[in-house]
Amino acid sequence: MAGCVAAPVGWFGSDHLEQDNDFCNACHLEPGVPLHEDIRRDFDARPTASLAALHAASTHPSRPGPASAFRCIDCHGGVGFVGKARTKVLAAKDGFWWLVGHFKEPTEMAWPLLDEDCRQCHAGFSEAEAGAAEPSPPFHALPVHNVALGMSCVECHLSHAPGGLEELYYLQPAHVRGRCAQCHTEFE
Repeated sequence: MAGCVAAPVGWFGSDHLEQDNDFCNACHLEPGVPLHEDIRRDFDARPTASLAALHAASTHPSRPGPASAFRCIDCHGGVGFVGKARTKVLAAKDGFWWLVGHFKEPTEMAWPLLDEDCRQCHAGFSEAEAGAAEPSPPFHALPVHNVALGMSCVECHLSHAPGGLEELYYLQPAHVRGRCAQCHTEFE
């Protein structure tokens, strides 16, 4: 019976708390562990230093008004019931270990971002993408690169890695050439 009450309270309670990046960082900024410390610094940097920071400096398309800035949970919250449940289970596990004093700051993502996490906002990649401020790069205009390629968005678009080219939405040319070389030997 207690589980029937605790599950929805935990689900909706965490939904409310996760709206604030500082709530996420309360656990994920363990002193001396740089993963999230560097990510948060770069996320909040102005001028922007990464693709994630560019998102943070932008407005979320589904939230007009003062609360429109992107938050950690907008990309890392999962999509649909299964994606959100996956995130909630991982957060509950982390919360348990934090409460008993044995939480260890992760050094990498337990659940990588999936294409559906990106496609919440970036539904398509055609030259005339609805609502796009400018057309997509020619790469995404080729159907084979859009659907049949079998690569995930984050294989080229390193969201938190600083050092990419701002004019190319923070893509890192050397990294992208390595991905291209998987199919195109002329890029080796």
